[in-house]
Amino acid sequence: MTLDPITITSVAGVGLAAGLLGGLLGIGGSVVMIPALAIIFGSKNPHSQHLYQAAAMAVNVAVSAPAAAEHIRRGALHTKLFLWVLASAMVTIILGVLLSNTLDGLTLRRVFAVFLIYISGVTILKLARRQPEETPEDARVTPLRGSVVGGVMGFAAGLLGVGGGVLAVPLAHTLCHLPLRRCIAVSSSAMCLTAAFGATLKISSLPAHGYTPQAGLGIALTLAPTAVLGGALGARLTHRLPITAVRVVFVALLLVAAWRMASF
Repeated sequence: MTLDPITITSVAGVGLAAGLLGGLLGIGGSVVMIPALAIIFGSKNPHSQHLYQAAAMAVNVAVSAPAAAEHIRRGALHTKLFLWVLASAMVTIILGVLLSNTLDGLTLRRVFAVFLIYISGVTILKLARRQPEETPEDARVTPLRGSVVGGVMGFAAGLLGVGGGVLAVPLAHTLCHLPLRRCIAVSSSAMCLTAAFGATLKISSLPAHGYTPQAGLGIALTLAPTAVLGGALGARLTHRLPITAVRVVFVALLLVAAWRMASF
């Protein structure tokens, strides 16, 4: 797989967009990176999805780290929920990676599209109901609820190469009744560690799909610098944009990504 100057520029642009939206929404950016990499490099090879997922998982660390730092600086992190989410996610991400390695790329892409559509629908319902944003007094944070959020987050991350925040953020918002920005802060912070662990597992498994670990790392390193910049900027915007605007961006991103993944 050749990285010529035009391709490098395109991939760097994808990194910036993924970082910006990932930092804004606490989702890591894979829902942008994976479809975009399939467009740039092609998806005729049935195993290519595994390569793109491995690279995206590695970049999720670069996206989530500056975003998490910004959320922590602003005091948005719910520490107890973060610890419960992290512990559960570190276990289930192993199961997700193991399952993903048994599936072909087309199946993974279709599963990816389906769950994005589902989350879009849930978020649209929240927008339509115009329910007021939760306050700290509404919180229902327990070890069980946190473990469920982390379990879903980790499994989705390992299976589909996403940061897991695309499910963890709305699930934590629904189960734990925390303000959306605090859910984003928890997701971004947990992702720093889960993405690093999951990426290591996925990249090490690439030879079984016909790719070298260096191929995945090469794409990740091209994406990472601009993704870091975008992640830091996106995290700042989370605390400045109206919460309705954040949700609208979230839905639009998911629907576009679902369409692209289903169309390959």
